Amino acid sequence: MTRGNCFFVLVFIFFWNGYSQEKAEEFLWPGGQKLAVSLSYDDALDTQLDFVVPSLEKFKLKASFYILPNAPSLNDRLEEWRAVVEKGHELGNHSMYHPCRKSLPGRDWVPAHHDLDRYSLEQMLEELTTANTFLKAIDGKSERTFTPPCGVLMIENEKEYIQKLHEIFVAYKGQGLENDFSAVYAPQGVSGEQLIELVKNVPKKTSLVNIIFHGIEGDYLSVSAEAHNELLKFLADNSKDYYVDTFINIMKYANAR
Repeated sequence: MTRGNCFFVLVFIFFWNGYSQEKAEEFLWPGGQKLAVSLSYDDALDTQLDFVVPSLEKFKLKASFYILPNAPSLNDRLEEWRAVVEKGHELGNHSMYHPCRKSLPGRDWVPAHHDLDRYSLEQMLEELTTANTFLKAIDGKSERTFTPPCGVLMIENEKEYIQKLHEIFVAYKGQGLENDFSAVYAPQGVSGEQLIELVKNVPKKTSLVNIIFHGIEGDYLSVSAEAHNELLKFLADNSKDYYVDTFINIMKYANAR
């Protein structure tokens, strides 16, 4: 699968369950840190098993993997993905078939039968709940977070769709404007220094930064293993300043606050 080029994509994070947003300077994470960092990896790619999981273990960091049930890696390396959960990482919902809006620029790679523009609300919700069932068969868990494929929510029936997502997931990441609390970036082809600067230079009021990776040292939308490891080392060496955890754990804490 070939994906369009991107450098950083900023998306809006939605909160619910009575969450009352605090100013960044007043919001502290479990270790007293002012900034949380969620490392996540989309599409269940082989390079994530080959390079990411060993690096996370080396630096003792936890992350979230947004899984596609139709990914070849799931069929070929299922036991390795089960082991990812045993190491304390999260398996998140990324839909069944990764539907994206084919009408947007650079989306020639989207097959017609996975064109989000053609999806009904009912079809998308069925896909999400089926993916949750698949993931439960892997890790036995009932609570889940969601990253929309291509960072895009449905256009038609969007309000109803968002309400349904509230019912299905603990939290999700969706397309939109930056709010005062959080930001999301999808890096490609950047250096370790650029990744570190991204974390160090988030907007003043931001308390949560999500970094969404795809391939590491290969596959597509790739970042080098060297750059990735430089970021992990920086986060591990500065744990007093940065709270790194799975997205579901971060959002449970934020929602409770």
